[in-house]
Amino acid sequence: MSQTIETLRHLYERFNAKDLDGVLALLAEDVVWANGMDGGHVEGHAGIRDYWTRQWSLVDPHVEPLRFDAEGDGSVLVAVRQTIRDLAGHPIVEKGLKDKTVGHLFRFAGGKVVRFDIRDME
Repeated sequence: MSQTIETLRHLYERFNAKDLDGVLALLAEDVVWANGMDGGHVEGHAGIRDYWTRQWSLVDPHVEPLRFDAEGDGSVLVAVRQTIRDLAGHPIVEKGLKDKTVGHLFRFAGGKVVRFDIRDME
């Protein structure tokens, strides 16, 4: 599991740096990714690129992994401290975007993320 954790640490680092290509390199081409802003999921690299480009034009998210837990089905649940700011750096508290701890559930195949889901933890 140590390689999986290193992959996830790198994913979070690249996301926080807004390095979209760096994150996409860690994801399967047909990845299914939770849409934390609007609900549902987006699919594939193009769907994620559109989703994050839109998200980053509206808010400045930062996610800090706190704990990595292996699940019985082979997935990894990451407890993450989520901080959402507006583009001027002020905290956002509307629409459930307040600072909070959430669960990020990752499924892997062939060393790449194939599915990402969000779980409430508070």
